[in-house]
Amino acid sequence: MRSMMPQTRRSPWRGGPQPMQSIDFDTRSVFIGGQWQPASFGRTLPLLNPSDGNELTQIARGSPAEIDAAVHAAQAAFDGPWGQLTAAERGRILLRMSTRVAELADVLARMEALDVGKPVKQGLADALALARYLEFYGGAADKVMGETIPFANGYTALTLREPHGVTGHIVPWNYPMQIIGRSVGAALAMGNACVLKPAEEACLTALAFARIAHDCGLPAGALNVVPGLGDEAGAALSRHPGIHHVSFTGSVAVGQLVQAAAAKNAVPVTLELGGKSPQIVFADADLDAALPFLVNAGIQNAGQTCSAASRILVEQPIFDKVVKLMGERYRALRVGPAIEDLDVGPLISQRQKEVVSNYLAIARDSGLRVAGQATLPANLPAGGCYVAPTLLAPVRDDHRLAQEEIFGPVQVVMSFDGEADAVAQANGTPYGLVAGVWTRDGGRALRVARRLRCGQVFVNNYGAGGGIELPFGGVKHSGHGREKGFEALYGFSALKTIAIKHD
Repeated sequence: MRSMMPQTRRSPWRGGPQPMQSIDFDTRSVFIGGQWQPASFGRTLPLLNPSDGNELTQIARGSPAEIDAAVHAAQAAFDGPWGQLTAAERGRILLRMSTRVAELADVLARMEALDVGKPVKQGLADALALARYLEFYGGAADKVMGETIPFANGYTALTLREPHGVTGHIVPWNYPMQIIGRSVGAALAMGNACVLKPAEEACLTALAFARIAHDCGLPAGALNVVPGLGDEAGAALSRHPGIHHVSFTGSVAVGQLVQAAAAKNAVPVTLELGGKSPQIVFADADLDAALPFLVNAGIQNAGQTCSAASRILVEQPIFDKVVKLMGERYRALRVGPAIEDLDVGPLISQRQKEVVSNYLAIARDSGLRVAGQATLPANLPAGGCYVAPTLLAPVRDDHRLAQEEIFGPVQVVMSFDGEADAVAQANGTPYGLVAGVWTRDGGRALRVARRLRCGQVFVNNYGAGGGIELPFGGVKHSGHGREKGFEALYGFSALKTIAIKHD
Protein backbone atom coordinates (compact mmCIF):
# COMPACT_ATOMS: atom_id res chain seq x y z
CA MET A 1 0.00 0.00 0.00
CA ARG A 2 2.57 2.50 -1.12
CA SER A 3 0.30 5.21 -2.48
CA MET A 4 -2.67 5.71 -0.16
CA MET A 5 -5.19 6.64 -2.93
CA PRO A 6 -6.40 7.31 -5.48
CA GLN A 7 -6.80 3.81 -6.75
CA THR A 8 -9.43 1.15 -7.14
CA ARG A 9 -8.55 -1.58 -4.71
CA ARG A 10 -10.24 -4.16 -2.55
CA SER A 11 -11.68 -2.08 0.20
CA PRO A 12 -11.24 -3.42 3.75
CA TRP A 13 -14.62 -1.86 4.48
CA ARG A 14 -16.77 -3.71 1.96
CA GLY A 15 -16.84 -6.97 0.09
CA GLY A 16 -15.45 -5.90 -3.27
CA PRO A 17 -13.27 -3.38 -5.11
CA GLN A 18 -14.40 0.21 -4.77
CA PRO A 19 -13.10 3.53 -6.11
CA MET A 20 -12.02 5.86 -3.33
CA GLN A 21 -11.65 9.64 -3.34
CA SER A 22 -8.23 11.06 -4.00
CA ILE A 23 -5.70 11.67 -1.25
CA ASP A 24 -2.50 10.81 -3.04
CA PHE A 25 0.55 10.38 -0.83
CA ASP A 26 3.37 7.93 -0.27
CA THR A 27 3.29 6.27 3.14
CA ARG A 28 7.03 5.50 2.88
CA SER A 29 7.99 9.17 2.50
CA VAL A 30 8.46 12.22 4.65
CA PHE A 31 7.02 15.56 3.50
CA ILE A 32 9.60 18.35 3.59
CA GLY A 33 9.54 21.67 1.77
CA GLY A 34 6.49 20.68 -0.27
CA GLN A 35 8.14 17.48 -1.54
CA TRP A 36 7.76 13.78 -0.75
CA GLN A 37 11.07 12.03 -0.20
CA PRO A 38 12.29 8.80 1.41
CA ALA A 39 13.91 8.79 4.83
CA SER A 40 17.66 8.32 5.15
CA PHE A 41 18.82 5.02 3.63
CA GLY A 42 15.20 4.29 2.73
CA ARG A 43 14.47 3.17 6.29
CA THR A 44 10.85 2.27 7.10
CA LEU A 45 8.73 1.01 9.97
CA PRO A 46 5.77 -1.40 9.83
CA LEU A 47 2.34 0.09 10.50
CA LEU A 48 -0.01 -2.46 12.05
CA ASN A 49 -3.80 -2.64 12.04
CA PRO A 50 -4.80 -2.97 15.72
CA SER A 51 -8.07 -4.64 14.74
CA ASP A 52 -6.32 -7.78 13.48
CA GLY A 53 -2.58 -7.31 13.97
CA ASN A 54 -1.84 -7.38 10.23
CA GLU A 55 0.53 -4.95 8.56
CA LEU A 56 -1.26 -2.07 6.86
CA THR A 57 1.76 -0.60 5.14
CA GLN A 58 5.28 0.68 5.76
CA ILE A 59 5.97 4.25 6.91
CA ALA A 60 9.14 6.29 6.69
CA ARG A 61 11.48 6.09 9.67
CA GLY A 62 12.52 9.72 9.86
CA SER A 63 15.86 10.50 11.45
CA PRO A 64 17.49 13.60 12.93
CA ALA A 65 18.66 14.38 9.38
CA GLU A 66 15.06 14.66 8.14
CA ILE A 67 14.09 16.72 11.18
CA ASP A 68 16.97 19.10 10.46
CA ALA A 69 15.94 19.41 6.81
CA ALA A 70 12.32 20.03 7.84
CA VAL A 71 13.31 22.76 10.31
CA HIS A 72 15.39 24.51 7.64
CA ALA A 73 12.52 24.23 5.14
CA ALA A 74 10.15 25.72 7.69
CA GLN A 75 12.50 28.59 8.42
CA ALA A 76 12.83 29.30 4.69
CA ALA A 77 9.04 29.40 4.37
CA PHE A 78 8.74 31.66 7.41
CA ASP A 79 11.36 34.03 6.01
CA GLY A 80 9.86 33.82 2.53
CA PRO A 81 6.44 33.21 0.93
CA TRP A 82 4.57 32.04 4.03
CA GLY A 83 5.85 34.80 6.28
CA GLN A 84 4.98 37.46 3.72
CA LEU A 85 1.28 36.61 3.63
CA THR A 86 -1.16 38.79 5.51
CA ALA A 87 -3.21 37.31 8.32
CA ALA A 88 -6.30 37.40 6.11
CA GLU A 89 -4.48 35.48 3.38
CA ARG A 90 -3.37 32.84 5.88
CA GLY A 91 -6.95 32.54 7.05
CA ARG A 92 -8.25 31.96 3.54
CA ILE A 93 -5.84 29.07 3.03
CA LEU A 94 -6.97 27.48 6.29
CA LEU A 95 -10.60 27.89 5.25
CA ARG A 96 -9.88 26.14 1.95
CA MET A 97 -8.23 23.34 3.91
CA SER A 98 -11.29 23.11 6.15
CA THR A 99 -13.59 22.72 3.18
CA ARG A 100 -11.41 20.03 1.63
CA VAL A 101 -11.13 18.07 4.89
CA ALA A 102 -14.92 18.13 5.22
CA GLU A 103 -15.27 16.85 1.65
CA LEU A 104 -12.89 13.99 2.41
CA ALA A 105 -14.21 13.32 5.91
CA ASP A 106 -15.44 9.82 5.09
CA VAL A 107 -12.10 8.81 3.56
CA LEU A 108 -10.16 10.27 6.48
CA ALA A 109 -12.49 8.60 8.99
CA ARG A 110 -11.91 5.16 7.49
CA MET A 111 -8.19 5.78 7.29
CA GLU A 112 -8.13 6.74 10.98
CA ALA A 113 -10.21 3.70 11.91
CA LEU A 114 -7.76 1.39 10.15
CA ASP A 115 -4.80 3.12 11.72
CA VAL A 116 -5.98 3.63 15.30
CA GLY A 117 -8.66 0.96 15.68
CA LYS A 118 -11.47 3.30 16.67
CA PRO A 119 -14.97 2.73 15.24
CA VAL A 120 -15.58 4.54 11.96
CA LYS A 121 -18.19 6.83 13.51
CA GLN A 122 -15.57 8.08 15.97
CA GLY A 123 -13.11 8.57 13.12
CA LEU A 124 -15.74 10.61 11.29
CA ALA A 125 -16.28 12.80 14.36
CA ASP A 126 -12.51 13.40 14.44
CA ALA A 127 -12.38 14.33 10.75
CA LEU A 128 -15.22 16.80 11.15
CA ALA A 129 -13.53 18.22 14.25
CA LEU A 130 -10.36 18.78 12.19
CA ALA A 131 -12.44 20.64 9.60
CA ARG A 132 -14.01 22.75 12.35
CA TYR A 133 -10.61 23.59 13.90
CA LEU A 134 -9.38 24.82 10.52
CA GLU A 135 -12.58 26.79 10.04
CA PHE A 136 -12.29 28.39 13.47
CA TYR A 137 -8.62 29.28 13.15
CA GLY A 138 -9.02 30.36 9.54
CA GLY A 139 -11.68 32.83 10.65
CA ALA A 140 -9.64 33.94 13.68
CA ALA A 141 -6.33 34.49 11.88
CA ASP A 142 -6.89 38.21 11.26
CA LYS A 143 -8.68 38.88 14.55
CA VAL A 144 -5.85 38.58 17.07
CA MET A 145 -5.36 42.14 18.24
CA GLY A 146 -2.74 44.01 20.21
CA GLU A 147 -3.48 46.76 22.73
CA THR A 148 -2.57 50.34 23.51
CA ILE A 149 -1.35 50.94 27.06
CA PRO A 150 -1.82 54.13 29.09
CA PHE A 151 1.74 55.24 29.85
CA ALA A 152 3.78 58.35 30.56
CA ASN A 153 3.02 61.68 28.94
CA GLY A 154 4.70 62.04 25.57
CA TYR A 155 4.59 58.30 24.82
CA THR A 156 2.32 55.95 22.93
CA ALA A 157 2.76 52.35 24.07
CA LEU A 158 1.30 49.39 22.25
CA THR A 159 1.59 45.62 21.99
CA LEU A 160 1.75 43.29 19.01
CA ARG A 161 1.31 39.52 18.84
CA GLU A 162 3.85 37.94 16.52
CA PRO A 163 4.51 34.30 15.54
CA HIS A 164 7.31 32.45 17.29
CA GLY A 165 8.79 31.33 13.98
CA VAL A 166 9.25 27.57 13.54
CA THR A 167 7.11 25.43 15.83
CA GLY A 168 7.48 21.73 16.56
CA HIS A 169 4.43 19.51 17.03
CA ILE A 170 4.66 16.01 18.51
CA VAL A 171 1.25 14.36 18.11
CA PRO A 172 0.13 11.10 19.77
CA TRP A 173 -1.66 8.14 18.23
CA ASN A 174 -5.05 8.36 19.92
CA TYR A 175 -6.54 11.43 18.18
CA PRO A 176 -4.18 12.42 15.35
CA MET A 177 -6.64 14.55 13.39
CA GLN A 178 -8.09 16.40 16.35
CA ILE A 179 -4.71 17.22 17.86
CA ILE A 180 -3.28 18.30 14.51
CA GLY A 181 -6.26 20.64 14.18
CA ARG A 182 -5.94 22.25 17.58
CA SER A 183 -2.13 22.48 17.44
CA VAL A 184 -0.98 22.91 13.85
CA GLY A 185 -4.15 24.80 12.91
CA ALA A 186 -3.59 27.43 15.58
CA ALA A 187 0.14 27.70 14.86
CA LEU A 188 -0.44 28.27 11.14
CA ALA A 189 -3.16 30.82 11.82
CA MET A 190 -0.63 32.90 13.78
CA GLY A 191 1.88 32.66 10.93
CA ASN A 192 4.27 30.06 12.32
CA ALA A 193 5.84 27.43 10.06
CA CYS A 194 5.39 23.91 11.42
CA VAL A 195 7.31 20.66 11.72
CA LEU A 196 4.97 17.81 12.66
CA LYS A 197 6.15 14.47 14.08
CA PRO A 198 3.18 12.08 14.21
CA ALA A 199 3.20 8.94 16.32
CA GLU A 200 4.76 5.95 14.63
CA GLU A 201 1.70 3.85 15.57
CA ALA A 202 -0.75 6.09 13.66
CA CYS A 203 0.38 8.62 11.11
CA LEU A 204 -1.69 8.09 7.94
CA THR A 205 -4.03 11.03 8.46
CA ALA A 206 -1.07 13.29 9.28
CA LEU A 207 0.45 12.45 5.91
CA ALA A 208 -2.93 12.87 4.21
CA PHE A 209 -3.26 16.26 5.92
CA ALA A 210 0.07 17.36 4.44
CA ARG A 211 -1.23 16.50 0.99
CA ILE A 212 -4.48 18.37 1.56
CA ALA A 213 -2.64 21.46 2.84
CA HIS A 214 -0.32 21.46 -0.17
CA ASP A 215 -3.22 21.08 -2.61
CA CYS A 216 -5.06 23.97 -0.93
CA GLY A 217 -2.17 26.37 -1.56
CA LEU A 218 -0.20 26.27 1.68
CA PRO A 219 3.29 27.45 0.65
CA ALA A 220 6.03 24.85 0.55
CA GLY A 221 7.75 24.48 3.92
CA ALA A 222 4.93 26.00 5.97
CA LEU A 223 4.02 22.45 7.02
CA ASN A 224 6.49 19.58 7.12
CA VAL A 225 5.65 16.05 8.30
CA VAL A 226 8.33 13.61 9.48
CA PRO A 227 7.11 10.24 10.79
CA GLY A 228 9.51 8.18 12.88
CA LEU A 229 10.32 6.86 16.31
CA GLY A 230 9.91 9.08 19.32
CA ASP A 231 13.44 8.59 20.60
CA GLU A 232 14.86 9.42 17.16
CA ALA A 233 12.74 11.92 15.24
CA GLY A 234 10.78 13.16 18.26
CA ALA A 235 13.85 13.69 20.40
CA ALA A 236 15.63 15.46 17.54
CA LEU A 237 12.68 17.82 17.10
CA SER A 238 12.49 18.63 20.82
CA ARG A 239 16.14 19.62 21.07
CA HIS A 240 16.64 21.27 17.67
CA PRO A 241 18.03 24.80 18.08
CA GLY A 242 15.95 26.00 15.11
CA ILE A 243 12.65 25.27 16.88
CA HIS A 244 11.10 28.25 18.66
CA HIS A 245 8.14 26.57 20.38
CA VAL A 246 7.25 22.93 21.07
CA SER A 247 3.77 21.48 21.43
CA PHE A 248 3.58 17.97 22.89
CA THR A 249 0.67 15.71 23.77
CA GLY A 250 1.45 12.37 25.40
CA SER A 251 2.63 10.73 28.60
CA VAL A 252 4.02 12.51 31.64
CA ALA A 253 7.38 10.74 31.36
CA VAL A 254 7.93 11.68 27.72
CA GLY A 255 6.59 15.19 28.30
CA GLN A 256 9.22 15.74 30.95
CA LEU A 257 11.92 14.68 28.49
CA VAL A 258 10.53 17.02 25.83
CA GLN A 259 10.47 19.94 28.23
CA ALA A 260 14.02 19.25 29.42
CA ALA A 261 15.27 19.08 25.83
CA ALA A 262 13.52 22.30 24.84
CA ALA A 263 14.76 24.05 27.98
CA LYS A 264 18.33 23.82 26.67
CA ASN A 265 17.26 26.19 23.90
CA ALA A 266 15.10 28.29 26.27
CA VAL A 267 11.98 27.89 24.15
CA PRO A 268 8.39 27.67 25.44
CA VAL A 269 6.59 24.33 25.57
CA THR A 270 2.91 23.46 25.65
CA LEU A 271 2.37 20.13 27.40
CA GLU A 272 -0.88 18.15 27.52
CA LEU A 273 0.00 15.03 29.47
CA GLY A 274 -3.14 13.15 30.35
CA GLY A 275 -5.36 12.77 33.37
CA LYS A 276 -7.45 10.78 35.77
CA SER A 277 -10.59 12.82 35.32
CA PRO A 278 -13.59 12.51 37.67
CA GLN A 279 -17.30 12.89 37.15
CA ILE A 280 -19.02 13.83 40.41
CA VAL A 281 -22.63 12.67 40.71
CA PHE A 282 -24.67 14.21 43.51
CA ALA A 283 -27.83 12.59 44.84
CA ASP A 284 -30.05 15.17 43.14
CA ALA A 285 -28.52 14.59 39.67
CA ASP A 286 -30.67 13.84 36.63
CA LEU A 287 -29.48 10.26 36.12
CA ASP A 288 -31.27 9.82 32.81
CA ALA A 289 -29.19 12.69 31.43
CA ALA A 290 -26.00 11.68 33.23
CA LEU A 291 -25.75 7.96 32.50
CA PRO A 292 -24.77 8.13 28.81
CA PHE A 293 -22.02 10.61 29.68
CA LEU A 294 -20.82 8.59 32.67
CA VAL A 295 -20.15 5.55 30.49
CA ASN A 296 -19.33 7.01 27.06
CA ALA A 297 -16.71 9.41 28.41
CA GLY A 298 -14.86 6.42 29.82
CA ILE A 299 -15.00 3.98 26.91
CA GLN A 300 -14.73 6.33 23.91
CA ASN A 301 -11.76 5.33 21.75
CA ALA A 302 -11.41 2.28 24.00
CA GLY A 303 -10.64 4.59 26.92
CA GLN A 304 -7.51 5.88 25.19
CA THR A 305 -8.40 9.52 25.77
CA CYS A 306 -6.41 11.94 27.91
CA SER A 307 -9.60 13.46 29.27
CA ALA A 308 -11.45 10.16 29.71
CA ALA A 309 -13.74 10.14 32.73
CA SER A 310 -12.03 7.17 34.31
CA ARG A 311 -13.25 7.95 37.85
CA ILE A 312 -16.92 8.18 38.77
CA LEU A 313 -17.61 9.71 42.21
CA VAL A 314 -21.16 9.05 43.41
CA GLU A 315 -22.87 10.44 46.51
CA GLN A 316 -23.57 7.61 48.98
CA PRO A 317 -27.42 7.62 48.88
CA ILE A 318 -27.49 6.77 45.15
CA PHE A 319 -24.25 4.80 44.89
CA ASP A 320 -25.77 1.34 44.45
CA LYS A 321 -28.32 2.61 41.94
CA VAL A 322 -25.71 4.32 39.75
CA VAL A 323 -23.40 1.30 39.83
CA LYS A 324 -26.28 -0.98 38.82
CA LEU A 325 -27.33 1.24 35.91
CA MET A 326 -23.75 1.70 34.69
CA GLY A 327 -23.14 -2.04 34.96
CA GLU A 328 -26.13 -2.72 32.72
CA ARG A 329 -24.71 -0.38 30.10
CA TYR A 330 -21.31 -2.03 30.28
CA ARG A 331 -22.79 -5.48 29.73
CA ALA A 332 -24.57 -4.18 26.62
CA LEU A 333 -21.45 -2.73 24.98
CA ARG A 334 -20.47 -4.27 21.64
CA VAL A 335 -16.76 -4.78 20.95
CA GLY A 336 -15.19 -5.54 17.58
CA PRO A 337 -12.97 -4.45 14.69
CA ALA A 338 -13.05 -0.83 13.65
CA ILE A 339 -14.68 -1.74 10.34
CA GLU A 340 -17.74 -3.08 12.15
CA ASP A 341 -18.38 0.38 13.66
CA LEU A 342 -19.54 -0.88 17.06
CA ASP A 343 -19.25 0.76 20.50
CA VAL A 344 -15.63 -0.11 21.29
CA GLY A 345 -12.72 -1.12 19.09
CA PRO A 346 -9.29 -2.51 19.93
CA LEU A 347 -6.50 -0.81 21.81
CA ILE A 348 -3.75 0.69 19.67
CA SER A 349 -1.16 -2.09 20.16
CA GLN A 350 -0.30 -5.32 21.89
CA ARG A 351 1.90 -3.29 24.24
CA GLN A 352 -1.06 -1.17 25.33
CA LYS A 353 -3.21 -4.28 25.66
CA GLU A 354 -0.61 -5.70 28.04
CA VAL A 355 -0.60 -2.49 30.10
CA VAL A 356 -4.38 -2.50 30.51
CA SER A 357 -4.48 -6.25 31.16
CA ASN A 358 -1.91 -5.81 33.93
CA TYR A 359 -4.13 -3.21 35.62
CA LEU A 360 -7.08 -5.59 35.42
CA ALA A 361 -4.91 -8.27 37.01
CA ILE A 362 -4.10 -5.84 39.84
CA ALA A 363 -7.83 -5.24 40.29
CA ARG A 364 -8.49 -8.97 40.45
CA ASP A 365 -5.63 -9.67 42.83
CA SER A 366 -6.70 -6.89 45.19
CA GLY A 367 -10.29 -8.13 45.28
CA LEU A 368 -12.03 -5.31 43.41
CA ARG A 369 -15.53 -6.24 42.31
CA VAL A 370 -16.41 -6.23 38.61
CA ALA A 371 -19.72 -4.33 38.52
CA GLY A 372 -20.11 -4.61 34.77
CA GLN A 373 -18.11 -5.98 31.86
CA ALA A 374 -18.63 -6.31 28.13
CA THR A 375 -18.36 -9.74 26.55
CA LEU A 376 -15.69 -10.17 23.89
CA PRO A 377 -17.06 -12.10 20.87
CA ALA A 378 -15.46 -15.47 20.27
CA ASN A 379 -14.74 -14.64 16.63
CA LEU A 380 -12.52 -11.60 17.20
CA PRO A 381 -9.35 -11.63 15.07
CA ALA A 382 -6.64 -13.46 16.97
CA GLY A 383 -4.07 -10.73 16.38
CA GLY A 384 -6.36 -7.90 17.50
CA CYS A 385 -5.64 -5.81 20.59
CA TYR A 386 -8.91 -6.27 22.45
CA VAL A 387 -9.69 -5.85 26.16
CA ALA A 388 -13.18 -6.20 27.62
CA PRO A 389 -14.49 -2.81 28.86
CA THR A 390 -14.71 -3.17 32.64
CA LEU A 391 -16.47 -1.28 35.44
CA LEU A 392 -15.07 -1.71 38.95
CA ALA A 393 -16.96 -0.74 42.11
CA PRO A 394 -16.53 0.14 44.88
CA VAL A 395 -12.93 1.33 44.74
CA ARG A 396 -10.98 3.20 47.44
CA ASP A 397 -9.68 6.61 46.39
CA ASP A 398 -6.10 5.58 47.27
CA HIS A 399 -6.12 2.41 45.17
CA ARG A 400 -3.72 2.32 42.20
CA LEU A 401 -6.60 2.02 39.74
CA ALA A 402 -8.09 5.21 41.19
CA GLN A 403 -4.79 7.09 41.05
CA GLU A 404 -2.97 6.01 37.87
CA GLU A 405 -3.88 6.66 34.24
CA ILE A 406 -4.77 3.28 32.71
CA PHE A 407 -5.49 4.50 29.17
CA GLY A 408 -7.96 1.75 28.46
CA PRO A 409 -11.71 1.03 28.79
CA VAL A 410 -11.65 0.70 32.58
CA GLN A 411 -13.65 2.89 34.96
CA VAL A 412 -13.71 2.89 38.75
CA VAL A 413 -16.62 4.04 40.90
CA MET A 414 -16.13 5.56 44.35
CA SER A 415 -18.57 6.90 46.91
CA PHE A 416 -18.48 10.24 48.72
CA ASP A 417 -20.37 11.95 51.51
CA GLY A 418 -20.99 15.66 50.90
CA GLU A 419 -19.29 18.40 48.91
CA ALA A 420 -16.06 18.55 50.86
CA ASP A 421 -15.45 14.82 50.48
CA ALA A 422 -16.28 14.96 46.76
CA VAL A 423 -13.82 17.78 46.15
CA ALA A 424 -11.09 16.12 48.21
CA GLN A 425 -11.38 12.87 46.26
CA ALA A 426 -11.66 14.64 42.90
CA ASN A 427 -8.50 16.64 43.60
CA GLY A 428 -6.70 13.70 45.18
CA THR A 429 -4.62 12.49 42.23
CA PRO A 430 -1.45 13.85 40.58
CA TYR A 431 -3.54 14.93 37.58
CA GLY A 432 -5.81 17.88 36.86
CA LEU A 433 -7.25 17.95 33.36
CA VAL A 434 -11.07 17.72 33.22
CA ALA A 435 -13.95 17.16 35.64
CA GLY A 436 -17.71 16.80 35.46
CA VAL A 437 -20.30 17.83 38.06
CA TRP A 438 -23.87 16.50 38.03
CA THR A 439 -26.39 18.29 40.25
CA ARG A 440 -29.62 20.30 40.00
CA ASP A 441 -28.34 22.74 42.65
CA GLY A 442 -26.84 25.73 40.83
CA GLY A 443 -25.05 27.07 43.88
CA ARG A 444 -23.45 23.70 44.60
CA ALA A 445 -22.38 23.33 40.96
CA LEU A 446 -20.56 26.65 41.04
CA ARG A 447 -19.01 26.07 44.47
CA VAL A 448 -17.64 22.68 43.49
CA ALA A 449 -16.48 23.81 40.04
CA ARG A 450 -14.46 26.64 41.57
CA ARG A 451 -12.76 24.29 44.05
CA LEU A 452 -11.72 21.65 41.53
CA ARG A 453 -8.05 21.71 40.49
CA CYS A 454 -8.25 21.13 36.76
CA GLY A 455 -8.32 22.91 33.42
CA GLN A 456 -11.95 22.31 32.45
CA VAL A 457 -15.14 21.67 34.42
CA PHE A 458 -18.37 20.56 32.75
CA VAL A 459 -21.61 20.97 34.70
CA ASN A 460 -24.46 18.60 33.80
CA ASN A 461 -22.55 17.44 30.75
CA TYR A 462 -19.10 16.07 30.00
CA GLY A 463 -17.25 17.21 26.90
CA ALA A 464 -14.21 14.96 27.34
CA GLY A 465 -12.09 17.95 26.39
CA GLY A 466 -14.45 18.79 23.50
CA GLY A 467 -15.38 22.16 22.13
CA ILE A 468 -13.20 23.77 19.50
CA GLU A 469 -13.71 27.18 21.07
CA LEU A 470 -13.05 26.11 24.68
CA PRO A 471 -9.51 26.52 26.06
CA PHE A 472 -8.13 23.09 26.98
CA GLY A 473 -5.20 22.04 29.14
CA GLY A 474 -4.30 20.94 32.61
CA VAL A 475 -2.57 21.60 35.89
CA LYS A 476 -0.26 19.44 37.99
CA HIS A 477 0.90 16.35 36.05
CA SER A 478 -1.63 17.04 33.32
CA GLY A 479 0.71 19.68 31.93
CA HIS A 480 0.59 23.39 31.26
CA GLY A 481 -0.34 25.80 28.52
CA ARG A 482 -3.67 25.89 26.72
CA GLU A 483 -4.88 24.67 23.36
CA LYS A 484 -8.18 25.32 21.57
CA GLY A 485 -9.98 28.63 21.30
CA PHE A 486 -8.19 31.98 21.20
CA GLU A 487 -5.89 30.90 24.02
CA ALA A 488 -4.10 28.62 21.58
CA LEU A 489 -3.44 31.58 19.29
CA TYR A 490 -1.94 33.49 22.19
CA GLY A 491 0.24 30.49 23.05
CA PHE A 492 1.54 30.26 19.49
CA SER A 493 2.57 33.91 19.51
CA ALA A 494 4.99 36.16 21.36
CA LEU A 495 3.94 39.51 22.79
CA LYS A 496 6.00 42.50 21.73
CA THR A 497 5.76 45.89 23.46
CA ILE A 498 6.54 49.09 21.54
CA ALA A 499 6.90 52.43 23.33
CA ILE A 500 7.08 55.48 21.04
CA LYS A 501 8.27 58.86 22.41
CA HIS A 502 6.75 61.63 20.34
CA ASP A 503 6.79 64.75 22.58
